[in-house]
Order: sequence, then C-alpha cells, then structure tokens
Amino acid sequence: MRERDIERKLVTAVKERGGLCWKFTSPGTAGVPDRIVLMPQGRMFFVEVKAPGQKPRKIQEVIHKRLRALGFRVYVIDGTEQIEEVLTDGIA
Repeated sequence: MRERDIERKLVTAVKERGGLCWKFTSPGTAGVPDRIVLMPQGRMFFVEVKAPGQKPRKIQEVIHKRLRALGFRVYVIDGTEQIEEVLTDGIA
C-alpha cells in the first residue's frame, strides 16, 4: 500500500465522522505533518502519513515534538489499520 492510499482512507474516515481532514502545508516551514484533522466539538490533531514501514524524517520529528510541547496531539501512521485507533484517541 502506498502513502497516498493510506492518506485517502484517512480523509474518508474523518469525513464519515463529520470532520475535516485538510492537507496541511506551511510555506517556509519544513517538516509539518501531512494533515490537520478538525473534528466535531472542537477536537483537533495532526497526522503524519508514511508508507508502510517508513519513519518520520529528523525535521519532522523536531516539528512533531514542538507541536506536542504546545499541547497538540500528533500521530504518525503507516497503515490503514491505525486510522480507527487514531480517530478514537484523537476525539477522546
């Protein structure tokens, strides 16, 4: 399975739960997560999508750490089986 296939399934799963799953880009800032997920009742978190078995690059790890230090949830997934767990935890 490819990264874009996992990302597509994430977008679909979020929409099915009434949320938004926007592609997140930040010109001038490398390493931001792929998606910002906005769920009902003001729940928000970030998701980095990787191809199966792949890990975040060093700059991505640095940005994820900064976001977490600010109190945001950041998830890294490399398979479709992780989507349900992330959505459940992200809205908890």
